[in-house]
Amino acid sequence: MKNDSLKNPPLASRRQFLQLGAAMSVATTTGLSRENLLFAEPAAAAESAESPAGTTAAKTMINVPFAPTPNPRIGFVGVGGRGTSLLGWFLAQGAKVTAVCDIVPEKCEHASRMIVGAGQPAPQLYTKGPHDYESLTARSDLDLVVIATPWNWHTPMALSAMTNGKHAGVEVPMAYTMEDLWSLVDTSESTRRHCIMLEECCYGYNETLVLNMIRRGLLGEVLYGEAAYLHDLRGEMFSSQGEGLWRRAFHTQIDGNLYPTHGLGPVANYMNINRGDRFDYLVSMSGPAMGLAAYREANVPKGDPKWSEKYITGDLNTSLIKTASGLTITLKYDTSNPRPYDRINMVGGTKGVFADYPPRIYIDGQPGGEKWGSLDEYKKEYENPLWAEQGEMARTSGGHGGMDFIMIYRLLQCMREGLAPDMDVYDGAAWSAPGPLSRVSLAQGSGPVKIPDFTRGLWSQRKGAAI
Repeated sequence: MKNDSLKNPPLASRRQFLQLGAAMSVATTTGLSRENLLFAEPAAAAESAESPAGTTAAKTMINVPFAPTPNPRIGFVGVGGRGTSLLGWFLAQGAKVTAVCDIVPEKCEHASRMIVGAGQPAPQLYTKGPHDYESLTARSDLDLVVIATPWNWHTPMALSAMTNGKHAGVEVPMAYTMEDLWSLVDTSESTRRHCIMLEECCYGYNETLVLNMIRRGLLGEVLYGEAAYLHDLRGEMFSSQGEGLWRRAFHTQIDGNLYPTHGLGPVANYMNINRGDRFDYLVSMSGPAMGLAAYREANVPKGDPKWSEKYITGDLNTSLIKTASGLTITLKYDTSNPRPYDRINMVGGTKGVFADYPPRIYIDGQPGGEKWGSLDEYKKEYENPLWAEQGEMARTSGGHGGMDFIMIYRLLQCMREGLAPDMDVYDGAAWSAPGPLSRVSLAQGSGPVKIPDFTRGLWSQRKGAAI
């Protein structure tokens, strides 16, 4: 049965929906993908950190294993740039893909050729508008639905997958409102289906190496961390294709951290968040919004419709997070200015500190005095087994240095062997929550905002991620 609450784009007005319909007709002739097209206005109502009234906690999904599924059947919703890349990595690992959905038929047809080229039967294609994904999730021959669409569509698509009995693998961030995050948690619990945010940065070589070093006490007791998403996306956001068709629009609607999880996920793992500690509260502040306007001035001809836009997202948003045990995290976001890519990825403890970009480490008492040392000497002893076993293939396949390949390999391994996923719906919700809650803090003059406990108290009884 279809979910009636999904019949209109989430949080979109009737005017926007009509505009979307017009845009869809253009997409069929210009080759634009679902990933590049759909955008809905963010909710005007104030965000709340609490579970919505009327929801009832069901049995937890913590440490719940997949049913052993030797040959998982996968459906894809969204096969633009990111979705096509994910599809390639799933196929490279023998995953069976039986259905593909996108509003642009050409994108689906390209995906079908990839699947057939991998030696599989042609998949069923779903291209009949923005809600045809409901037909895909209603199929009886799927175990997992992979969702690679614009941010505001993640929640309704994941809800549709879970309520139809499928696990959901959702691109980042998992959702961008607190209401949606709670809906995903509640639905995962009530349907007994996993909702997993596909945060590939947690599977990077350095991230998994350092996590192993921390677990074995090399840095002592962890005290603080720094995380970020600092990435010059001006050219991409002002493009007339790809993410330029939707991502820039968020900068006209929201001031805050729009993309917290790439940097935050690995640092959360270093600190055992939801596994002995949890995020408690945050404060957030933004600087001026200048970068996109300056880029438009230099690169966009006068008279282009982009000149009607007003950008309100501060170029640099900085949030400070305090955990229940007193640890601190500095979290930054900037995609509007020229700079080298950087997630900072820093963690400090009572015996030493690691910092990335470039990777370097300092351990108390190491030779050479107070100078950064190389990470190379630690790789043989502390390398994560996933990288030891699959690293050569991962690096050859590409995907952010191989982290995408490792992430998908591990997800399929958990499904095939009947293991619990490394990260669950509570992790995706916690790592995504600083997005909407940064907006609340800014609206309160950078006041402190509580971060909810999505585990409903079970974080203190759980130890150690499985990565």
